[in-house]
Amino acid sequence: MARMRPKVVLYNPSAVFYTMPLALVAVGSALDRSGIDVDVIDGRLESDPVGRVVAASEDALCLGMSVLTGSPLRDALQVARAVKTARPRLPIVWGGWHPSLFPKECLAEPVVDAAVVGQGERTFAEMVERLAQEVRLPLDSARGTLSVSRRVKPDSAPYDVPGSATRRGGVPVLHPPRALEDINHFPAHDYSLIPVERYFALKGRRQLDYISSQGCRFRCAFCADPNVYSRGWVGLEPRRIGDELESLWRRYRFDEVSFQDETFFTQASRVDAICDEFLSRRLPVRWTATMRADQGFRLEESLFAKARRAGLSRVMIGVESGSQAMLDWMKKDMKIDHVMTAAERCARHDIGVIFNFIVGFPDEPAASFAQTLALVKRLRAMRPDFETQIFYFRPYPGTQLADYARARGYQFPATLEAWADFDYVGRRGPWVSEDQWRLVERFKFYSRHAWSGRGLARWPLRAAARWRCRRDQYAFPIEKQIVEWLRPPEPVS
Repeated sequence: MARMRPKVVLYNPSAVFYTMPLALVAVGSALDRSGIDVDVIDGRLESDPVGRVVAASEDALCLGMSVLTGSPLRDALQVARAVKTARPRLPIVWGGWHPSLFPKECLAEPVVDAAVVGQGERTFAEMVERLAQEVRLPLDSARGTLSVSRRVKPDSAPYDVPGSATRRGGVPVLHPPRALEDINHFPAHDYSLIPVERYFALKGRRQLDYISSQGCRFRCAFCADPNVYSRGWVGLEPRRIGDELESLWRRYRFDEVSFQDETFFTQASRVDAICDEFLSRRLPVRWTATMRADQGFRLEESLFAKARRAGLSRVMIGVESGSQAMLDWMKKDMKIDHVMTAAERCARHDIGVIFNFIVGFPDEPAASFAQTLALVKRLRAMRPDFETQIFYFRPYPGTQLADYARARGYQFPATLEAWADFDYVGRRGPWVSEDQWRLVERFKFYSRHAWSGRGLARWPLRAAARWRCRRDQYAFPIEKQIVEWLRPPEPVS
């Protein structure tokens, strides 16, 4: 009787957004698919994620998880513990941002057998290849299923590959790092591993997520990228991007491509060639991407125009602060003039922008708050489709500013459960006073409505909000209270 093929289960923990789980698609696509089946499970799409993964893990070679800091970590722990209880000898491997930053701490959790640090395609593939060599795969004729039994204990040699952390004698060990590999060496992402149409439905639009590069060459002190990728960057060849997107469009007929790169505009010549691919193939899609302000400053006006013709509809620019002194302090390596020039060029070429800001850094002076809010107003007033988002600084693990905060007494979570409660997006840090928080929250409301789109129904709120923003008058926010009172309650899930 013929043997069944070994299977690898990959799990994406639950989160509040519906970006496609491309990290798992990447590592799943990089496995030897001629001899291994891959089952990708997304906790956001399952009514019973635990039961689904436990059932899928029967006779699996291993379970891999992509784990983010924050609430997804809680789901990852719940699922991993349930699977290990049901399948005590099943290897469980964690990868993603949190294990890359805290590999040894993740291995303090008994159910985690190994961690992948940084780029995962080659590391995880080598782990799976070694695991496949260490198991027997006899067909159980009574059940008609594949019975997988390991010959070795979970803390032994199959995991000990570059770019990983494992245990030896129960002690976490960090193995030598793996150099960032050219992603052109890896197979194309196999989108058949995920239910693409379900993501379209959940997003409310036919938007395909796509990654064309990995890493970032910059040194921002608040960002974990320099630590994880050692300031390396690798990108797919433009011809390959064109081939893949054209093939995917013929299959899924999406309207928009969202490039999930950290810094899409790293090489102007590459961007120019990607635009040629969109234009020559006449792909009828819009696309969005990330852009640093200094990249937009250096980009030729003609390339802005070409990108717009090729379908570029929006970029996301991380400004972070309206204070040049703060930008220099956080090693952003750009100027406020770069922000304004990039914004003006986007406006001229009808390209929307989302500008991201951060307030509440340790030791940030009050003047910096004011400068940031002033820059937000300048940008919002330029175009109705220029959006701004203001976040409160929370020291993200593995960054230079995290070390700076720790030296000033900031207490980081000590357990995985505590890290699961760590909200680095919504909550304010200890460096934001109650008055500053109240000011920023009111400002966010009024700046959002002051330069919103046209519409007679919104005119009174828009006029009141614009009056307040121009005069920096945010006391007694009666309009905000009325809107929040009229807003329907959030649905209970």
